[in-house]
Amino acid sequence: MRNPLADKVVEIKPSGIRKFFDLVSEMTDKDVVSLGVGEPDFDTPWHIREEGIYSLEKGRTSYTSNAGMKELKQEICNYINRKQGVTYNAANEVLVTVGGSEAIDVALRAMLNPGEEVLIPQPCYVSYDPCTVLAGGVPVAINLKAENEFRLTAQELRDAITDKTKVLILAFPNNPTGAIMEKKDLEAIAEVIIEKDIFVISDEIYSELSYAEDHVSIITLPGMRERTIMINGFSKAYSMTGWRLGYACGPANIITQMTKIHQFAIMCAPTTSQYAAIEALKNGDADVAEMRDVYNQRRRYLLHAFKEMGLDCFEPFGAFYVFPCIKEFGMTSDEFAMKFLETEKVAVVPGTAFGDCGEGFLRISYAYSLENLKKAMERLERFVKKLREEQK
Repeated sequence: MRNPLADKVVEIKPSGIRKFFDLVSEMTDKDVVSLGVGEPDFDTPWHIREEGIYSLEKGRTSYTSNAGMKELKQEICNYINRKQGVTYNAANEVLVTVGGSEAIDVALRAMLNPGEEVLIPQPCYVSYDPCTVLAGGVPVAINLKAENEFRLTAQELRDAITDKTKVLILAFPNNPTGAIMEKKDLEAIAEVIIEKDIFVISDEIYSELSYAEDHVSIITLPGMRERTIMINGFSKAYSMTGWRLGYACGPANIITQMTKIHQFAIMCAPTTSQYAAIEALKNGDADVAEMRDVYNQRRRYLLHAFKEMGLDCFEPFGAFYVFPCIKEFGMTSDEFAMKFLETEKVAVVPGTAFGDCGEGFLRISYAYSLENLKKAMERLERFVKKLREEQK
């Protein structure tokens, strides 16, 4: 019988995040603490939920236009103009998608010809590499460095570009490191991007979770709006993960082709979610600020805890992750995470789930209560103390 499976799909590795998620779900011990998933622990703000409920009560359950509701697309444009001072045309420069993940997928499929290269700074979110492969492109990793706070430098970008390079994926604030790119960092790489005539997919899903200063998007820089697909969504900022809603903004010629793919694969984003998202954009700023303040408190607690136990970790200023270094223990990230889970019943994610250069690091999410974080840090302190004693 002929093999029914596509080779390129079979060769894609499953998500390293899901591996530890599944391990935790199989454990019967109720004392397990999981810090492995990047999902806000807040409920979706009630006024946003109410709008979704109201839309159902009113029987608003039909398809919307393929690209999304006109009112939602206009609110997205208003939001970006308010936050970044950049104007988009709601009619043909905005696509509403099923989460930011779908936007990444359709952007790559719309932009890539077979064999064209996509530069992916790592460590990074797990979907960029496989989505590039599924789109017929060739993923090329740029290994970012802890000594640079995992920021992309102009020289690293320049060194990675070849005559086959088509797209750079820029994902800041970053998952898993929590790294950010300041305006001066973006200005340096923008010069290279324009000189080498490549395009950018800027994944800004964590843009509202920036703790040092307001997030700056690369679309604000001269010459970058016309060569960037900016991706964002509602999962992280508004705690709307299960609503599955994201969006992409960019040049009309690219958005048109992305919409075509979305049209045939998805039809349209969930109608109820779109009504809720309109309310989030109109009246959700205070909710975002409140959640951001709580995340920042947790972030500062974790950094203090690492310092107290002598665990090296640069200070991340974005998202809701920390990326501590565990190289001193002579174990792989996977070995450390497995042993920590087995002995102390705490789940974290090995840095290698986000690329080979994540070896020697762990991703710890602080999208969890302070109570759970304190419990986990007490166990981590006990765990690393024991490892150090064994090394003597």
